[in-house]
Amino acid sequence: MKILYAIQGTGNGHLSRARDIIPLLQKKGELDILISGSQADVELPYEIKYRFKGLSFVFGKKGGVDLLATYKKGSLKKLYAEIKSLPVEKYDLIINDFEPVSAWACFIRKKECISLSHQAAVINKKSPSPKNSDLIGRTILKNYAPVTYKYGFHFKSYDNNIFTPVIRNEVRQITPVNKGHYTVYLPAYNDERIIKVLKTARDVDWQIFSKHSKKPFVQKNFSIKPISNDAFIKSLVTSNGILCGAGFETPAEALFLKKKLLVIPMKNQYEQHCNAAALEDMGVDVLKSLKKKYVPQINEWIKSSKIIPVNYPDITESILNMIIKKHSVSMMIPKIGNVISSLKDFKEHNKKIIFKTAD
Repeated sequence: MKILYAIQGTGNGHLSRARDIIPLLQKKGELDILISGSQADVELPYEIKYRFKGLSFVFGKKGGVDLLATYKKGSLKKLYAEIKSLPVEKYDLIINDFEPVSAWACFIRKKECISLSHQAAVINKKSPSPKNSDLIGRTILKNYAPVTYKYGFHFKSYDNNIFTPVIRNEVRQITPVNKGHYTVYLPAYNDERIIKVLKTARDVDWQIFSKHSKKPFVQKNFSIKPISNDAFIKSLVTSNGILCGAGFETPAEALFLKKKLLVIPMKNQYEQHCNAAALEDMGVDVLKSLKKKYVPQINEWIKSSKIIPVNYPDITESILNMIIKKHSVSMMIPKIGNVISSLKDFKEHNKKIIFKTAD
C-alpha cells in the first residue's frame, strides 16, 4: 500500500505531531512525506519526498499574522503549479494534516483525501467557538485544504470523529518536575514586547523561546533562546507554568504534564480563538493580548496553583488503523479483482458486447 502523508509546515504543531505519526504509518505501507509552508522551526528526522512553498502565513511581532508579509510570500501561480505537479493518483491512501497542495490536487482529480488534523476538529459544529463570530476566518479554515473525510484532534472528544491530542512520546515518557521557571512561547510577539510586559514580575525566572532571535541571550531575569525542539521540551517538563499562544500542541502538552497554563490567542487567527474558547471552558486562564493592563491577571496566574485535569491516552495507532481499514484502496483490491475477473469472463462469452468505461 502506498501512503502519502501531507503536513502543513506553518507553525511547529503539525510537524511535532508528525514525529509520532510517521513511524506508525511506515509500519502500514510504503510512505511518502510531503511538507508545504516555511514557518516551522521543528525539523523532521525523516526523508521528505515533496517540499512545496504552499500557502504560508507569516508570524508578525505584535500579536498576529503579518498580512503584508504573507501576501508578499504567496504566489497563486506557484501554488497552482505545485498542485498540478503532485501525482496523487499513484497513492492508495492520502492523509492530510491541513496541507493545501495535496488537498487541492485531490479535489481537482476527484481523489479521496483524508483529513487528520486539529483544524478538522475545530470546524466541527460540536466544538467550542468564540463568542464573536468570524465568518471570514471560519470560511478560510473550511476551504484552505478541502478534504473528503474529516478526523480531528482537540482538547476534548467533542464528537465521534474527534480524538484527544497526540502527545509526543518524548514528552509522554518524561516524568515532569518543577524547577520554578516559567516557559514562554509567543511567536507572534517580538522579544522586546514580551520583556516589556513581563518585567514587572521581578521574582520570576522567565525562559522565552523566540522566533525572532537567532542567538541566545540573558537580560536580567529573562533567558531568551532560539527555538529548539530538545531545549523547549526540557524547559516545558521542568517548568512551573507555561505562557503561550492558543495553538494546540503546546497547550495540550502543558495540560498533559499537569502544568499551569496561560494562553493568548493570536489576533485575526480564528483557529486560535476557537482554541481559547475551548480552553476557557475547561478552566484555563486566557488573556486577550499581551499588554501592560493585563499584568495583574498575569501576576494572579503566577501566584495560583490551578491545574486542569485531563486524560490523554496514547491512541494514535488505533486511530490510524481505523482510517486505513475504512479508507485504504488496498483494502478494496480483492473485491475489485473479483469484479474485473467476472467482467473478463463475460467478455469472452459475449464478443459482441462493447464496454464503455465512464471517466
